Amino acid sequence: MNDARADVPLGHEYDGIQEYDNRLPNWWLFTLYGSIVFSVGYWLFYHTFGIGHTQDEGLAREERIAAEAQLQREMGKEVTEESLLLMTKVPTQLEAGAKLYQQKCAQCHGAQGGGEIGPNLTDDHWLHGNAPLQIYSTVMNGVVDKGMQAWKDQLGPVRVRQVVAHLMSIQGTNVAGKAPQGRPSAEWEAERRAREAAPAAPAGGGGAPGG
Repeated sequence: MNDARADVPLGHEYDGIQEYDNRLPNWWLFTLYGSIVFSVGYWLFYHTFGIGHTQDEGLAREERIAAEAQLQREMGKEVTEESLLLMTKVPTQLEAGAKLYQQKCAQCHGAQGGGEIGPNLTDDHWLHGNAPLQIYSTVMNGVVDKGMQAWKDQLGPVRVRQVVAHLMSIQGTNVAGKAPQGRPSAEWEAERRAREAAPAAPAGGGGAPGG
């Protein structure tokens, strides 16, 4: 009786080495089949049913938790560009800003930010600056001669920050709407860099010696 586990010669020989159709060892087969079962389970667990978090999702979750914690520490302090950028990483703040935008801003700037009475907020052009603090100042204090009201009294600084975070999140989405108004972001950024690089004025004025 033939042993099904016996090696089966294939009739190939080279340099004294004969080729056999060897049966794979059990440990190797268990590893192969186990890997297949594991990969199917992994796919269902992470990608099909979404029960677990992938590495990218886990990293995003950790970053979101860290941003929320840092934002809590920043909320009672002076508004900075860093704190405004931080708000764009916290989904709850963005959601709050989006709701406020629909309630207070959509009638002038469009539901998607494409512009109505007011300018398009999603293109690369700005009337009053594209830096986070410039946007914050515009929303807080308004622009009277352009018909933009100040929102600091109605919304307060926290809710204004939320609106600004939403506006920053839709920058560059280029929603179809009003034609660009103002200057492109590159010009605003170049102006800001030049201003930061300019030497500070001497303290106490600049009168000529002995003048």
